[in-house]
Amino acid sequence: MSAIDLSGKVAVVTGAASGIGRGLAERFAGEGMRLVLADIEQAPLDKVAEALRAGGADVVTSLTDVADAAAVGELADTAWRSFGAVHVVCNNAGVVPGARLRPIWETTPQDWQWSLGVNLMGVVHGIQSFVPRMRAQGGWGHVVNTISVAGLVSGTHSPAYGASKHAALRATEALYANLRAEASPIGVTALCPGVVATAIGDSERNRPAGMTPPGGVLADSAENLSRYRSAKRHAMEPAEVADMVVRAIRLRIFYVVTTRAFDRGVRERMESILDRRNPDFTEILAMSKEDADGRS
Repeated sequence: MSAIDLSGKVAVVTGAASGIGRGLAERFAGEGMRLVLADIEQAPLDKVAEALRAGGADVVTSLTDVADAAAVGELADTAWRSFGAVHVVCNNAGVVPGARLRPIWETTPQDWQWSLGVNLMGVVHGIQSFVPRMRAQGGWGHVVNTISVAGLVSGTHSPAYGASKHAALRATEALYANLRAEASPIGVTALCPGVVATAIGDSERNRPAGMTPPGGVLADSAENLSRYRSAKRHAMEPAEVADMVVRAIRLRIFYVVTTRAFDRGVRERMESILDRRNPDFTEILAMSKEDADGRS
C-alpha cells in the first residue's frame, strides 16, 4: 500500500450527516484528518460533528445545498479559510426521488430537476469549486465522487436517479482524463456502491418545497416498497464502503464497485452495445436482492 499519510490533511465531505458520508467522515477522522462536513440537514450534521469532536477530531460544518453552485463555492471558501488547504474532496450528497419503481412517463419534471440538481450538478459544482484551487495549491490530492451501480447498469427503475448517476459517472471520467492528461498529482475515484445501509431511500424528507409536483409526490405501491426493503436486507455498512474509499485514495484506484452482484447487468448492457443488439436488461431490484442475499 502507498505510503500516503492522511494524518493532518483536510477532507471535505458533502452529504456527511448520514449514510456513506458519515461513514467517510468517521473513517477520515480515524486517520487523523481535519474535516469540513457539509449537509442539507443541520441537526444531524451537528450531531455527527459533535461526536467526532468528542473523539478529538478537528471539524468544521457547513449547511450546504450542493445543487446551488454559489453554496458549494461558499463551502470551498469555508474550507480554505478554516484550514488553508484541501486535499480530499468527496462529492457524496445524493437523493432518490419517490416512486422509484414507477415507469419513466410517471417521473415528474420536478423529480428530474431535483435528481439532476443534486446527483449530477452537485458533483459538477464540487469539481468546479474545488479542483482549480487544488491544482493551484499544488501537491497531492484526491477527488471521490459517489456515483452508484445505478450509473453502470440500466433498466426500468428510478429513471431520474439512474440518468443522473450515468451523467455523474461521465463527468467523473472526464475529470480523471483531464487530470491524467496533465500528469496531475490529484487522483480521482468513481465510487459505485451497491446495496448500502443508508437513508437515501427516504430522500423525500429533504425535497425542496419548490420541487413538489402539482399533484403531490407519487408513491410506490405497498408491494413495490416491500420488494425494495427486502433487497436492502443485510446491506453493506457505510464503514465498509469508507474502508474501500481510503484504500482507493491511497492506491489511486478509479473505479470502486463495492459488489460483484451487478456485474451481470453491467456486462449485459455493454455487450449489447458492442454487439449492436437490443438489450435484455436485468432488473436492478433483482440484482440488489442478490447482493443483499449474498451478504446474509
